[in-house]
Amino acid sequence: MARTLAWRDGQAITLASCIAEAATLAERLPANGQPVNLCSDRYLFTLAWLAALVRGQTSLMPPNTMPHTLRQLGDPASPAYALVDDASQDTGGVPTIVVSRPQAAGSAPALQIDPRQWVACLLTSGSTGAPQPQRKRWDELQSSIAAEAHSLCALLDWRSIAGLNLVATVPPQHSYGFESSVLLALLGGAAFDAGRPFYPADIADALARLPRPRALVTTPVHLKALLLAGAALPPVDLVLSATAPLSPQLAQQAESQLGCRLVEIYGCTEAGQVAARRTTATDVWTTLRGVSVESHAGDDGGECSFSVSGGHVLEPTRLADQLELLDGQHFRLLGRANDLVHVAGKRSSLAHLNFHLNRIDGVDDGVFWLPDGQADGVVRLVAFVVAPTLSARQIVDALRPRVESAFLPRRVVHVDALPRQATGKITAQALHEFALRTLPAAARRKAR
Repeated sequence: MARTLAWRDGQAITLASCIAEAATLAERLPANGQPVNLCSDRYLFTLAWLAALVRGQTSLMPPNTMPHTLRQLGDPASPAYALVDDASQDTGGVPTIVVSRPQAAGSAPALQIDPRQWVACLLTSGSTGAPQPQRKRWDELQSSIAAEAHSLCALLDWRSIAGLNLVATVPPQHSYGFESSVLLALLGGAAFDAGRPFYPADIADALARLPRPRALVTTPVHLKALLLAGAALPPVDLVLSATAPLSPQLAQQAESQLGCRLVEIYGCTEAGQVAARRTTATDVWTTLRGVSVESHAGDDGGECSFSVSGGHVLEPTRLADQLELLDGQHFRLLGRANDLVHVAGKRSSLAHLNFHLNRIDGVDDGVFWLPDGQADGVVRLVAFVVAPTLSARQIVDALRPRVESAFLPRRVVHVDALPRQATGKITAQALHEFALRTLPAAARRKAR
């Protein structure tokens, strides 16, 4: 209980202090209701989440803070209330409680949580459809974090992750940010920085404030931006990445510039963490302890589907990805099951195409888009790119050695930025709306 759980403004906060403060905060919460945790400060998020648990309430963790999203949460039997750390935040009319550290807190009570208690309800990101609620049990999360810590130690040749200090660029409401910062500290013995730095200089400053060993918990989009910025970074002992596959080149660059090993986590909100790999060493994923992957034949000769079970995955859970299954514990990731593209008897996936697009030197960010309603059966892929120094022809020429000609983009559209979420993901709906706004404007510019 005396160990450090978090760092805030350079000051260490012990686990005992956090539990005592959470018990004090719990007295301010309503006896009934559906807490929606919107705190961006990672320590205040943790404080609010634990306080709700003391009240016996399961916190909702939405994928965004848009008022439209918040108005859809809760139900008449358990009306929603928002836990915020910014009093000016628009919660769409949902009642709010502003979370802050209590000026005085008593001694830390024992953190007694029923192993079968539902302790969090995360919502999927919406990258493959409408966000769906996913409830998590306490014993499930305990088992998941123990398996993650075991996997990290095996990949890094460490005896323990106790004392590892984490800087995360991922919001704590996201399943990866929740598991690999908040829970890895609370249950795994690490400690997290309270902030969520975004700009490269802020990330460097956050890392420099923490003692070693320290780790950067991030995403491919954030990592690429950090490395491109050329910021002077302090030594790091681990980079942890998730939400999308990393290219071997970017992983190698990260390890070279940061002087440490990089580990990727594969998973989904539905199942949690599933597998890990050290990307510079292999393209094969190894499942976390106790977890197995199984394939299922498709209907009428269609694509196989895959599910995970065992370990911390309480029930068999279908994956949204296509895999190359080597055995029950090892696989290669091929791409999303719902983003497969078939052309002239050939098959690829948008994830695979995006992977190669973002490997091109000079492409700061990029994504393929497949327009709806290809009525004539001709696939006309579009690539949106943030690549100020490259022409469309140069980008297509760079793709030719890596992508079959049938999947080269019919159009390459330069944009200033892509509509990514804080996690670096782009939802299917956001990309669709972005494309419909951007393509007519691009055509008008070209016609001038």
